[in-house]
Amino acid sequence: MRTSTGNTLKKIAIIFMGITAAMNILSGVGTSCAAFLTKQWPMFWDILRADLLWLWQSFVVVTLLLGLAGVWATVQLVRGKSNAYRNAMILLILGTIVNGIHVYYSQTVLDMILPIIFTLLANFITLVLFIILGTPRLREQIRFDSEGDPITRATASGLTAILVGMILLSTSSWAGPSHTFDGVNAVYVLRIPLLAGGAIFSIGGLALLLWTALDMSFPRTIRRHIEDKKR
Repeated sequence: MRTSTGNTLKKIAIIFMGITAAMNILSGVGTSCAAFLTKQWPMFWDILRADLLWLWQSFVVVTLLLGLAGVWATVQLVRGKSNAYRNAMILLILGTIVNGIHVYYSQTVLDMILPIIFTLLANFITLVLFIILGTPRLREQIRFDSEGDPITRATASGLTAILVGMILLSTSSWAGPSHTFDGVNAVYVLRIPLLAGGAIFSIGGLALLLWTALDMSFPRTIRRHIEDKKR
């Protein structure tokens, strides 16, 4: 039987899964400069050339796919679909392995692990969290395969959207130092998509939380009564 503690833990799981999915997508997009626009960045071309380009291109494709699959897994968790927990675990294990390899080669070849290390940490921390939440006692309370009440789903979705939005809006700050070459911050190439996406997620998440707060404080029966009078 799900408890209030179970609802809270499920919200936390959804938030961490959503953030991890966003970090995987950002990692894939961020690596694309070195992988597919290598000749435009001499420091990457001088080191990678054709010998290692395939590896960096693989990092882009795989992490993007993991990120998109992570979004799907997050939605599954919100909706309480069967096997949602299992699917999330598979993606987190793969994400930790792939990003671990990425960090290793970035350190070995480029002598640079930022900001990829943040993506690895996101996958690893979320994986550890899910392992803990998957213990029989906690899993019985959380019930990942149960849809749950609309308030819990909306709150988890809203908080996740806001946090993802904040990550997108602040990307140039935490990723910029490691992506600045000859005084040019490469993150600014994606400035408009990052700002637009961050604003949409943040505003959308805030609106969803406000709607949830209204739904909790303003009983549906009263709203229906008002709507009936307006007709």
